[in-house]
Amino acid sequence: MEDTEYDLGIVMHGWCKDLFPICRSITGEGVRQTLDYISNLIPNLTLHEVPSGTKAFDWTVPDEWIIRDAYICDENGKRIVDFKENNLHVVGYSESVDLWLNLDELNDHLYSLPNQPTAIPYITSYYVRQWGFCISHEKRKLLKKGLYHVVIDSDHRDGFLNYAEVVIPGKSSKEVFLSTYICHPSMANNELSGPVVTTALVQFLNNIQDNYYTYRIVFIPETIGSIVYLSKNIDHLKKAVVAGFNITCVGDNRSYSYLPSRSGDTVSDRVAKHVLQHIDINYKAYSWLDRGSDERQYCAPGVDLPIATIMRSKYGEYEEYHTSLDDLNLVTPKGLEGGFNALKMSIEIIEKNAVFKVLVFCEPQLGKRGLYPTLSTKESFDQVSTMMDLISYCDGSRDLLEIANIINKPFLDIFKLSQDLVRHNLLSKVARSL
Repeated sequence: MEDTEYDLGIVMHGWCKDLFPICRSITGEGVRQTLDYISNLIPNLTLHEVPSGTKAFDWTVPDEWIIRDAYICDENGKRIVDFKENNLHVVGYSESVDLWLNLDELNDHLYSLPNQPTAIPYITSYYVRQWGFCISHEKRKLLKKGLYHVVIDSDHRDGFLNYAEVVIPGKSSKEVFLSTYICHPSMANNELSGPVVTTALVQFLNNIQDNYYTYRIVFIPETIGSIVYLSKNIDHLKKAVVAGFNITCVGDNRSYSYLPSRSGDTVSDRVAKHVLQHIDINYKAYSWLDRGSDERQYCAPGVDLPIATIMRSKYGEYEEYHTSLDDLNLVTPKGLEGGFNALKMSIEIIEKNAVFKVLVFCEPQLGKRGLYPTLSTKESFDQVSTMMDLISYCDGSRDLLEIANIINKPFLDIFKLSQDLVRHNLLSKVARSL
């Protein structure tokens, strides 16, 4: 099992390598290339396009951004900054320019990080037309007085915002909603870990033969994409969605972290905290005040979807965030595997959680049912103790997740025990938990 999962981590890291060079933004060819790649891995993925100018609540879909080339040359024609070497070099959504500037004028359009001198920062200006270049601070300090030729070959024009979704039907019309974003250029944890882990989760869900819940999974541009998606589906989502996760920053292997829904007490919150408690007791729990991704939209007042976030190192909390240092060395097969497993376990809990009731009066005799060990060891004692604890709380008022938290055991272990007890006619499922 562990070897198979680690193999999946290697596969996901390979997907990251393929997608890393693509210049993505909230619109444009990079988004379409990314979705085309993912659609080859998820055949039931449906692609959508929303025209520029479309109203979505308080927002409007912007013009599409097309970038072909960008560079800064010195007076000798040598490129000292080149978009084709690293797509973070250009401020996202920069307008087209072709100018000669002196160093003082050029510095007004340069962005660097003095505290991270080797890093190229990630900067955008989606809704105000301007232009700029991003450069490592160590390279910026080497610039000499003189003239520089700056060229950004780009267009803003009517086009489309693209996103994709897949719906995997279940026995119930109640839905579990998963969302990830595909709008950042070459960054690994903040961008690619989310889509590749989500892709692996879709493949996992596609192979489930008997899922109870329906799964709705979307690949969208962050912020404007979730707002557009909500504007088109809000009534359905509010009626159907019972749990879900925003999937981002799930690729490094430094830590696990959790950001709650706005209410903090949804099924998704309960599940996320339980999973992380048993994966890493030292996981970092953030508050709603630390939000910064699409949970803002999904949990906004009036929307109030039950969406929580499970991450590895949280966006904004690791030093490589929004820089060129967020690369394929930071994101690892092991880190991706861990992110996938945490979310997979969360899905399994949502699928399996239920309320059970004991079928015998007073304490049941385990021995005559072959459930009591013939040899007394510490391991057998612990197993019997857990079984009896489970039975003692199965009075039809608590679900398995609540019981697992009370007796401090992993949910999936408790679920396995519950199935053994059902087979021996000691427990009966009386209700689903949702």
